[in-house]
Amino acid sequence: MNTVLVLLPAEAVHRQKLEAAGEGCRFIYSTRREADAALIRSADVIIGSPSPELIGASEKLRWLQLDSAGADAYVRPGVLHEKTVLTNATGAYSKAVAEHAFAVTLMLQKKLHLYRDDQRQARWGDRGMVSSLAGATAVVVGLGDIGLYYARLVKAMGAYVIGVKRRGSPLPEGVDELALSPALDSVLPRADVVMSVLPSTPDTIHLYTPERFDLMKDSALFINCGRGNAVAGEVLYDALTSHKIAAAAIDVAESEPLPPDSPLWGLEDLVITPHVSGNYHLPDILERVVDIASGNLRAFLRGEPLENLVDFSTGYRK
Repeated sequence: MNTVLVLLPAEAVHRQKLEAAGEGCRFIYSTRREADAALIRSADVIIGSPSPELIGASEKLRWLQLDSAGADAYVRPGVLHEKTVLTNATGAYSKAVAEHAFAVTLMLQKKLHLYRDDQRQARWGDRGMVSSLAGATAVVVGLGDIGLYYARLVKAMGAYVIGVKRRGSPLPEGVDELALSPALDSVLPRADVVMSVLPSTPDTIHLYTPERFDLMKDSALFINCGRGNAVAGEVLYDALTSHKIAAAAIDVAESEPLPPDSPLWGLEDLVITPHVSGNYHLPDILERVVDIASGNLRAFLRGEPLENLVDFSTGYRK
């Protein structure tokens, strides 16, 4: 009998769906915080994202279904046994993260963050000119499910969308132009908005260098909803204080939580949210995660192919 450890905030309806898919399995429900090494290493299957350091390359663990799209912490050597299959929750977060990125795009364009600051100071004043997505060029770096969802949102508002991705493909709906990752420097100067939604890989760490911010328009907006280590805090600070770009919004930071003494907190033209665009803040996310997990559990028990298999060499979905 397979032991399935579920580390999701699963309610009765979700448990029913998982247990129907895993008929004949023994289910244990816990949380990431409460699950210790002994519990984790007793499982044949884990649904959720256990603390990587507690897995200990367990030989018993046959399959790990993450409840996150990011898998970088689990593809590192020594975390999972070589025979453990890894899948992620790609597709579950596209609406939530893309809508968050879209919202802060409009917030920055219309200077709503500045007017909110003024409200707190009881200051009635005109912040001047604003910009629009209509006629703007949006460069979406990382054209997975989240990036595509965002691309379609800004495209519907009249933006010209350039998608940047690792591999070539037919032009997807909502994207006007495709560029491969090595061509990033050639499209950054054209961007009015740069939205980054990259995972953490050796190729993406500190991708946004001072030189790349130099390439951007001084009126450009930079939004990061991928991994915080795509840009070093001091580089972003310099880009904003030197007016290399106009404004930025980050839902992630290189060090989380962002330290209270970080100078980023004091920047007027930076909107900071504490990695909340995904998680389970939108109820739709949990429903999608459970659907992915239950479908994969059924396939796993039948020996059928799983969706969202992660490539250990890249950290991306295959």
